[in-house]
Amino acid sequence: MSAASRAPLTLAGAVVAALLLSACTSGGTSGGSGGTGFVMGEDGIATVKKGQRDAAPDLSGETVDGEQLDLSSYKGKVVVLNVWGSWCAPCRVEAPAFEKVYQDLKKDGVEFVGINTRDAKVESARAFEEDRGVTYPSLYDPAGKLMLRFKKGTLNPQAIPSTLVIDRDGKLAARSLAALGEESLRKMIAPVLAEK
Repeated sequence: MSAASRAPLTLAGAVVAALLLSACTSGGTSGGSGGTGFVMGEDGIATVKKGQRDAAPDLSGETVDGEQLDLSSYKGKVVVLNVWGSWCAPCRVEAPAFEKVYQDLKKDGVEFVGINTRDAKVESARAFEEDRGVTYPSLYDPAGKLMLRFKKGTLNPQAIPSTLVIDRDGKLAARSLAALGEESLRKMIAPVLAEK
């Protein structure tokens, strides 16, 4: 194959790689804010007013550590739900901040739950948590089936990483489709935690 005939293939490969990379670091637009009741802030965090929120779907199953977990058992608490994969560079960057905020806020009734997705081997997920000191539980969802339980048009996870805040009534209150630092994560949780 000549260099001239390889050029279109190289360009196509670069476009595919860029699309795959952006899928890991930013979200799509399906289920956007048009008519759904949620508002996207300048910080990229979408929020829904209390009383207009959709219920979180049934999220239950086996954790990375082999335990059973049912998200509904956390009703009455604010839950931070983080969708991640050990292969995702932004997930690796944000994990220590999530653990720090979890340790700081658990005394206030805030629970953290991860959903590990697209890791074919549970050992990869366990190694990720151990290497980054993550102590909160994560559901193991290698095929991404838990993400499909979210209704279209709700604050559904559309990227990896995605982070959702679920209010004390088990309803979807806020979402980010990008990696979060400690300050952004605290800013996302604070209004839901302040609700009575």
